[in-house]
Amino acid sequence: MLLPLLAGCQINYLASSGYNQMKLLNARVPIEEALKDPKISDQEKRKLELAQKARAFAEGDLHLKPTKNYTSYVKLDRPYVTYVVSAAYKWELKHYQWSYPFVGKMPYKGYFNEEEAKIQEQELQQEDLDTYMRGVSAYSTLGWFNDPLLSSMLRYKDYDLVNTIIHETVHATLYIKGNADFNESLAMFLGNKGAEQYYLKTEGDNSPTLAQIKKDNEDDKIFSKFISEELKDLATWYKDLPPAEHIEEKRMARIQAIQEKFKKEVLPTMHTKNYEKFTTAKLNNARLLVYKTYMQDLADFETLYQQSGQSHKVFIEKCKALEGEKDPAKKLKELIGTANENELRANIPSQEIQQDQKKKQTQIPTH
Repeated sequence: MLLPLLAGCQINYLASSGYNQMKLLNARVPIEEALKDPKISDQEKRKLELAQKARAFAEGDLHLKPTKNYTSYVKLDRPYVTYVVSAAYKWELKHYQWSYPFVGKMPYKGYFNEEEAKIQEQELQQEDLDTYMRGVSAYSTLGWFNDPLLSSMLRYKDYDLVNTIIHETVHATLYIKGNADFNESLAMFLGNKGAEQYYLKTEGDNSPTLAQIKKDNEDDKIFSKFISEELKDLATWYKDLPPAEHIEEKRMARIQAIQEKFKKEVLPTMHTKNYEKFTTAKLNNARLLVYKTYMQDLADFETLYQQSGQSHKVFIEKCKALEGEKDPAKKLKELIGTANENELRANIPSQEIQQDQKKKQTQIPTH
């Protein structure tokens, strides 16, 4: 029914994507069979078992939606499962977006074939857009199919694999149509938080892995705060820049200033080397907006989590309540702001009583 509404090139793209998705799903084997396969190394089998434990933790402890995802395995013949192209306008910090059935607008387009992704990137560059192409090791079909574990995912460190399983399970639990930035940053937050709590539960307070995860997560918070502020400033800079001053060298110098500031002021405060590459990365608006998609305002989710009494069940329910919002990120800020105001008001009477008591204690007796 949808086909007559779509352009010819989009029909071809969806048909190709659908074919390759079905091809991927048809290559699945149950985890139980994979664990018996002599061609799969012991290290890979150990990670398959770890993924099952992470999946159970995500559903049981984090109250994410139970699915049959990651109960099967696919051995790929390439390092990445898909190749994703992002694009952005040069003189405005704004995503170039594609429209898809069911999920709405998205700021990226995925290809199972690397060459097709490169062709798309070149076409976008010819339209004078900033672009960024990258390989992807895992993705979610948002509950439409039972997603398999992929050999590309087994290259991750153990705790990164746990994080990824939780991240993708968040997408299967809640995905707000047309709001990729909110969806990805929510999954980023819960992936980090969940991995930390998984190792706290399985290895205890003195776990070296837990200590490393805490350092990684702390650096993510530091970078999120930095990049969130810088992107807001950059967006304002673009708006205030007169059209006559739209000079590419000036734009690149402004973006490089962000890197220099990070290198001098932020990188020395970090606990790991995870973000060192940011200082030399070839940045443009498309790549900066990927950071926005995954990293902007993670502190808002932390505030909501604390306001939820650190209860994952309550936190998830509050996030699901944002599902009908046109701008869930904005609504989230309003919610946590209202909660903070209510908490402040609730504390005012007790503070006044304490002040009155102190006054009485310090008064000089008249008799």
